[in-house]
Amino acid sequence: MKRRHFIKTIGASLVLFQGTALASKAKALKGSQANTKKIVWVVLRGGLDSLHTIVPTFEADLVKLRPSLYKSVKDKLLPLDNGFAFNPALKYLHTWYKNKELMPVVAVGSGYKRRSHFDGQDFLESGLTKINEDSGWLARALKHKNKKALAVSRSTPVSLRGSDNTSTWYPSSLKDADDDVYAALGKLYAEDALLSSRLKEGLNIQDMAGSTVSEKRKGKFIDLTKACAQLLKNNNTIDCAMLELGGWDTHNNQNVRLKKQLTELDNGLESLKEGLGETWKDTIVIVATEFGRTAKENGTGGTDHGTASNMFIAGGSVKGGKVLGDWPGLSESQLFEQRDLMPTSNSFSWIASVLGEQWGLSAEQLNDVFPAEFIKRKPTIKIVV
Repeated sequence: MKRRHFIKTIGASLVLFQGTALASKAKALKGSQANTKKIVWVVLRGGLDSLHTIVPTFEADLVKLRPSLYKSVKDKLLPLDNGFAFNPALKYLHTWYKNKELMPVVAVGSGYKRRSHFDGQDFLESGLTKINEDSGWLARALKHKNKKALAVSRSTPVSLRGSDNTSTWYPSSLKDADDDVYAALGKLYAEDALLSSRLKEGLNIQDMAGSTVSEKRKGKFIDLTKACAQLLKNNNTIDCAMLELGGWDTHNNQNVRLKKQLTELDNGLESLKEGLGETWKDTIVIVATEFGRTAKENGTGGTDHGTASNMFIAGGSVKGGKVLGDWPGLSESQLFEQRDLMPTSNSFSWIASVLGEQWGLSAEQLNDVFPAEFIKRKPTIKIVV
């Protein structure tokens, strides 16, 4: 890999050891955000089980397919519309739903036809019929509107590869660097415009995010969402951000494990909302996973790799309060390959609707971001103008 391509790949995280000493002195980039529409893209890595997250209480087959899993939550479920209900761990998201700031979407799939985590995630992030790890759908969308993105990650995720307008930030576990280190780096990079600009950009990002991260919990999702909120709120040059949360591969003991995961997600997203403050009203959050899990629970109280799952579309910019998507049913004849929830809409069609409404991408531009076959049945979503 060429040196300058490597620098672009790692983005503004190039020199961020932690830098709280200098960060307290660096000047943040602030300005008016009156017309800035933000998007936050959250990937849940591992395959979220949608049937234990958005529970179809009206399905008679649910008890037969999941006698233990359904029993573990059925008396504590948080009601939605049309007989659906949230897992009790999603208390904040349930409040968002009641406040019409959340649209859960059921029975979605990316079009990926196998059950490999890594390929499934790359497929979801690439957004193409054939995986291209150097071209992400969010990066392609950025180019059409000359927007800038931040990945809260150690390196640039596939979703944002292919764009020069992407920076990365992640809290470091290394000892804080002092002013002398950055002064020396400044001199070292003085003759290289790209390195120098990355250093300055990184220090500005660190200044806005560093103080929000707990020294004892660096890397916890709630700390990452707090930092992400500050970066989006305080920097009017950042139009979108990407976050990721792993741990959704619940092959065993799913009730306990998924309760923990959903609580972490719920708390983190609420922290994002709180941190954004007034910026929340101009923000849409998209949450998705690479695939779902089997309709039937296995012998160890878990579920195995499946097909359809669910998405969340949320934020101050949406008109929510309704479960979206076409429900396929859970009888054996309605399941995909007689084992998985059947996908009835493509994840990218919902994402395309968000890009069109929030950023104003035209039909022609959306066809450059996604293959036409993925978005030919693009649904209508309502946003607050």
